[in-house]
Amino acid sequence: MSWRSSFRCSKFRHVFGKPATKEYSYDGVPITRSVHDNHYCSANPCFIAVVTECAGGGSFLVLPIHHTGRVDPQHPRVCGHSGRVLDVKWNPFDDHCIASCSEDCTVKVWDIPLCGVQQNLTKARKTLIGHSRRVGLIEWHPTAENLLLSSVDAVIRYPVRVVLTPVHHRYPSETLLLSVSFNSDGSRLAVSSKDRRVRVLDPRTGKILQALQIFPSISTCINFVQPLKLKVVFYEHLIMKSRVENIVCVSVSLCLWCVYVQDDLSEPLYEEDLDGSAGVLFPFYDPDTHMLYLAGKGDGNIRYYELSAEKPYISFLTEYRSLLPQKGFGVMPKRGLDVSACEVFRFYRLIAVKDLVEPLSMIVPRKEVGMIESERETQRERDRERERERETVPGQPYKIKQKQFL
Repeated sequence: MSWRSSFRCSKFRHVFGKPATKEYSYDGVPITRSVHDNHYCSANPCFIAVVTECAGGGSFLVLPIHHTGRVDPQHPRVCGHSGRVLDVKWNPFDDHCIASCSEDCTVKVWDIPLCGVQQNLTKARKTLIGHSRRVGLIEWHPTAENLLLSSVDAVIRYPVRVVLTPVHHRYPSETLLLSVSFNSDGSRLAVSSKDRRVRVLDPRTGKILQALQIFPSISTCINFVQPLKLKVVFYEHLIMKSRVENIVCVSVSLCLWCVYVQDDLSEPLYEEDLDGSAGVLFPFYDPDTHMLYLAGKGDGNIRYYELSAEKPYISFLTEYRSLLPQKGFGVMPKRGLDVSACEVFRFYRLIAVKDLVEPLSMIVPRKEVGMIESERETQRERDRERERERETVPGQPYKIKQKQFL
């Protein structure tokens, strides 16, 4: 066998993380001390939102994306919750609309002025009530505008519109929910729970399509180390000319992460043992570059993987290391990246020990700066051709449009 047959060519083998200097970071941000397993940060091309620590009630900070440097300790905040804020998410269809959930059993939707928050914002556009316990997770629908998901314990609520009261209730399990994730068109929902199960649901009917038992042979003594925590995320990739939805499941206690095909959760497509990190691993997938990032909470490491259509399907690229532990993460959408600098992904690392929010850019080294744009255009053209081929193949699932979902 020649060496060429075992050599795998990759355009993103040399991706590296470039942290921003302190001048271009957000210094003096009082990051929350909550131990809930959330990101605590959300970003878009206009603003960055960070959950902050405060006495009496809950609040989060909204800063213009270019407002870097030292942050005024008296900077106005969004402080309408009576309990600690647990999660914030920007509306993917409106850069000036953000949702927040809290321990006060409510979900609030806020309108941020064009000039930013100039004074303490206490009046929300809409307050969604109906939860009996704290709300730990919120997620916007990727294709249906103004459709918001919120979950508490074993209940998932779907407001038809954020201007109305929640009307749809789903009960996927009888245990604590740890994470939720939509697929690209919103036709499937993956849910991980504390009972060591991952479920794939139909978000319209609430029917459980697939269920997966994680580590069924493990005895209950695993709670002696740490309760098993699972994070789940959908990603899509082309395998054998058909689009296959997969789920990435990350376990904390055993430091094992696996990839499953959506329609068959009986056997993992790929699994890997990691080091002995004690923190939660958050998966982030980039569908444009087919790269998967595993970011550890409580350490400074971020691992990169690349997905392909051939075995072993997932290949480890490299790892970003830092001595400063990260408490949470924010991710910039693709329309806010600096493509002229060959930036393909950007994290916002919450470094609580220094009250610092540090942007971390993932850079693809290129000899010519304009080369990355031509590569992206070529990839888009290939994806469009595959979509046209897929539409002509009978038996393939139909892509759901917004009006059909609502």
